[in-house]
Amino acid sequence: STPVPLTEKQAKQLDKEISGKVAGKSVDCITQHASNNLIRISDDTLLYRSSGRLVYMNKLRWSCPGLARDNDILVVESFGSQLCSGDHVRLVDRVSGIQGPSCVLGEFVPYRKEPAA
Repeated sequence: STPVPLTEKQAKQLDKEISGKVAGKSVDCITQHASNNLIRISDDTLLYRSSGRLVYMNKLRWSCPGLARDNDILVVESFGSQLCSGDHVRLVDRVSGIQGPSCVLGEFVPYRKEPAA
C-alpha cells in the first residue's frame, strides 16, 4: 500500500524525536529493552526510544489502520529477547478486548545524536 503523508501534528512529533540525530544503517533486530519507550507516529511508523541519544524508527511493511490513534493496546508478538523485522504487532480494543489488525514490523533505522566535537 502507498504510505499516507504525515499530518502536521505527526510530522512535528517525528521531528521532535529525531531532530539533531543522524540516521544510521538499518538493522533487522533490536533488543527488547531498547523497545520499552514506544511512540506511535502514524499508521505505518513507530519509534522505539532507547535513550535520549538513540531512537529507532520502524516503517511497518504496510499500513496498520488505527495504530496512530493510540486508543488500542499494542501487543507485540516476538520470540526471544529481540524485536525483529517480520515480527507481528496487534491492536486490541481496551474496552471490549476485541482484536484489531495484525501488522508486520519492517527494518529498524537507528537515529543517534552525534557526540559533541
